[in-house]
Amino acid sequence: MNASDLGEFGLIERLAHISARTSRPGLVLGIGDDAAVWRFGDEYLLATTDTMVEGVHFLPDIAFWCDIGWKALAVNLSDVAAMGGEPLFALVTLALSPSTGVEAVDQLYAGLTQCAEQYHVSVAGGDIVSAPNPAITIALIGRAQTRDGAPLLLRRDAARSGDAIAVTGTLGDSAAGLRRLREGANLSDALVRAHLRPVPHVALAAEAARLGITCAIDVSDGLLQDIGHICEMSGVGARIRASSIALSEELRRAYPDEALELACTGGEDYQLVLVGAADRIALLHRENGALTVIGEVVAGDRHVALLDDAGLEMPLEAAGWDHLRAR
Repeated sequence: MNASDLGEFGLIERLAHISARTSRPGLVLGIGDDAAVWRFGDEYLLATTDTMVEGVHFLPDIAFWCDIGWKALAVNLSDVAAMGGEPLFALVTLALSPSTGVEAVDQLYAGLTQCAEQYHVSVAGGDIVSAPNPAITIALIGRAQTRDGAPLLLRRDAARSGDAIAVTGTLGDSAAGLRRLREGANLSDALVRAHLRPVPHVALAAEAARLGITCAIDVSDGLLQDIGHICEMSGVGARIRASSIALSEELRRAYPDEALELACTGGEDYQLVLVGAADRIALLHRENGALTVIGEVVAGDRHVALLDDAGLEMPLEAAGWDHLRAR
C-alpha cells in the first residue's frame, strides 16, 4: 500500500493512532484540529506548522520570494486564527540548494518579516538544511484566550445541529489566481494577489471566540472539504446554499462558468468558516462585517450537501485538495 492509497487525511488518521501513546496530561487537543493545544500553568498554548515546497506550493519559474515569505507565515497565522488564538512566535526552517541566491533568501525573509510585523509575531529562530528543491517550514506558537481559567477555543468538533455556517470574505480567488499566474497574469491582478498574499483573520476570530462561537476551520483544502472535516469531527451534516457563497467580481469575470466550483473546491483561500448559534453569528457580523451565512448544520450522516435554489443537491467531481491522492 502506498501513501496515495490512503490519501492525506487517511494517513493523518493512521499516524494519529500510532502517536496516541505519546500523549501527556497537559495535552488538551492533539492531532485533528487546526492547531494543537497544550496547558502550561494558567496558559493554553497553541502550536501549528506548515510547509511550502517549490513545485507544489509555489511555481519554480514564477517564484516571487517576498510573497513566498509572506504566505509561509500567513498560512500558519490562519491556523491560529481558526482556533481563536493570539500568535506569539515562529520558528523557521529553510531547505535550500547550495546554489540558491542570497538575494532570494533576503527577499523571502523580507516578506516573512512584513507579515510578522503586521501580526505582532516574533521570528525566534529555526534551522537551515540543504535540499534539491527549496522549501520553507514554519512552526508557530500562540496562546488561547481564557475566561474564568478556561480556554476560549474554536474547535472542529463543536458544531451542533441548528448552528449557522458563515464564511469570511470571498471564496475561489486563490485557486483562480494560481490559474491566472499560469496563464501569464502579472502581480497587479487581484486574483493573483489573493493567491500570493492571503490575509489571516486573526482579530475577527478572536472576537468570535469572545462572543461564544466555539467552532471554526480555515479554508485551506477547499470549502466543502473543510466543512466536511467539521462534520466528521462533530458527528453532524451540513447543508450549503450555493447561491449564498460569496464570489468576487474578479472571479466571476475571469471564470464565469467555473466560479462556483473554484469557490467550493479550490482551496488556499484562508478564509474562516465559523459555525455557531445564529444570534452569535449575527452579532459577530454586525460588529465586524465581511461575514456571509451560507448554510446550516443538520443532524445526519456527516454529509455536506451543496444545494441549488430548488433545494436539490449539486454534484461536484471533488470536494477539495488532497496532497497524496493520485490525479
